[in-house]
Amino acid sequence: MHPISDAHTKVKIADQVWIATLLLHKEEPEQSDFTVDEIVERVAREAIDQSNRASVYVHVLQHCVANRPPNPARYRMLFETSPGRRRLFRNGDAYHPAREGAKITPNVEDLPQGYRSLLIWYRDWCSLSRVAPESDSLLALAGSGKHLWKEEHADDYVRRLREGWE
Repeated sequence: MHPISDAHTKVKIADQVWIATLLLHKEEPEQSDFTVDEIVERVAREAIDQSNRASVYVHVLQHCVANRPPNPARYRMLFETSPGRRRLFRNGDAYHPAREGAKITPNVEDLPQGYRSLLIWYRDWCSLSRVAPESDSLLALAGSGKHLWKEEHADDYVRRLREGWE
């Protein structure tokens, strides 16, 4: 058992994935994201709860990934930066609409005592890693053009524009 785990603690797989990914960010601050395998290996190294090891991979691959369709879990704990790479999700990241309102971080009471301070580290990391929209030309475009489809859903607008294309 890991030294900061509580005895007989059952920790949800999604929470273990979040912990492992956060620890990778903390240990390797120069790295912006990690491979699926790196996160799976970090969960194994942390050894918080050895039950249900097989589902860790699918949690990192799909269940915890905000910008993938839910199947069936709808957590928003990770963000897919490119195929096979993940980082922690931050408010402001794009996510699949069916994941609206889903869990982003573990609940403090679900974490073993020794991991609870990670929630503070995460909050600080999120605020430090923000890119100011005015300093990024692409982020500065956010919301521009929304008047074009103000009266209709964006998908309907695009569909209407493409009518007659062949």
